[in-house]
Amino acid sequence: MGKPSPAATAQAELWMGAHPHGTSKVLWEGRWETLSSLIEKDPAGILGKSTAARFSDRLPFLFKILAASKPLSIQAHPNQRQAEEGYERENKAGIPLSAPGRNYRDPSHKPEILCALTPFWALKGLRTVDEIRSYLLRMGFSAADFPLLRGEGETALRKIFTALFTMNRRQQKSLVSTLASAASVHAGSDPVFQWMAKLHEAFPCDPGVLGPLLLNLIRLQPGEALSVAQGELHAYLDGAGVEVMANSDNVLRGGLTEKHLDPHELLSVLDFSPRNREILRPRRQGRVEWIYPKGAEEFLLSRITLEPGTRYQSPLKRSVEIMICVEGEAKVSDTRTRKTLLLSCGASALVSASVGGYRITGACTLYRASVPLEKSSGSYGT
Repeated sequence: MGKPSPAATAQAELWMGAHPHGTSKVLWEGRWETLSSLIEKDPAGILGKSTAARFSDRLPFLFKILAASKPLSIQAHPNQRQAEEGYERENKAGIPLSAPGRNYRDPSHKPEILCALTPFWALKGLRTVDEIRSYLLRMGFSAADFPLLRGEGETALRKIFTALFTMNRRQQKSLVSTLASAASVHAGSDPVFQWMAKLHEAFPCDPGVLGPLLLNLIRLQPGEALSVAQGELHAYLDGAGVEVMANSDNVLRGGLTEKHLDPHELLSVLDFSPRNREILRPRRQGRVEWIYPKGAEEFLLSRITLEPGTRYQSPLKRSVEIMICVEGEAKVSDTRTRKTLLLSCGASALVSASVGGYRITGACTLYRASVPLEKSSGSYGT
């Protein structure tokens, strides 16, 4: 944003979108209006006819800048069926949408992509049982110390996480304290042990302290990304990044937080299959655009990087888009009306579907969230 860091007060997230818990304001025809009200007045003009029809006149994604100076909660998101059933169940139970103990605040799933702007540490996806055993051996423990580790695959992982999240607090504190103490002895030898020690210092005896032992520890370099699937346990530990997700607020937490925890509901949505440490790198499209794979029906993330003398030309077929400039200054021009908008570092813009086409020039880097068309038309840079 170009402002002093650290700021006087914590600034953890910058939201761009029309979420019920925080809708953006848009400078529209000379005055500031909420994006949600603009969409309500002209859903086809803002979203495009196809997107408005597919997503019930609702912007389907939420675009964020995320800045984690301390670890964020270990969590997972439900799939579409689980979200619909959980939302209906809590509505019937009379739990207010704003209640701190509410699990399902809408009937939607929440796939997401995070792309690093700075070096970024995260936990994502379950390790194999063999990997967990290997780390425990390095800390001085044997298989006999942890009978649950005798199995393999999803069955063993389900037993491990069920035991961790449902054991009584005294047992949980004893287990976490023992493993964290052992990890601190080896903190200089491996980031896994270093992060266990850090997490224990920030959240003493919290089950999330064991996250680096049980989940893949990933360090993204700027421009690299990760994709979070439904039911995949994850946590963002440190760094700044661009995040785009389906427009949902359904989060089931397992630790590293003072917010509501529901371990039984979390266990009911978790995918217990072990995952590889998959890092996403963008696919180049044209001279100036890079597209990140693993998008969803609701969103697509791309990066546009321009140098003096280059330009980006939007595709002929397109839907609603939100873009943010993270470096330099961009000049965005409507190719039909010739109106232009200057985006300095930290500024974001909505490009409605009613804009037939646009061109970007300048020395800049922008990230853009868009809605994929049902039949991709592609885009190109010249």
